[in-house]
Amino acid sequence: MLTGMPSLSHSEQQQAAERIHQLMEQGMSSGEAIALVAQEIRETHKGDRVTVIFDDEDDE
Repeated sequence: MLTGMPSLSHSEQQQAAERIHQLMEQGMSSGEAIALVAQEIRETHKGDRVTVIFDDEDDE
């Protein structure tokens, strides 16, 4: 699987983690919170430099 995510500064990474924690405190599952925040980041950073992550789990 190939996933494109914008490169985030340390501060942006911290903000994303805090947002995930807030969503989880409101009752959202960790997976849902991560997916939502990832989507928000993608939308916010459209056109920015993207980091490509290879997930080898699909190759097993």
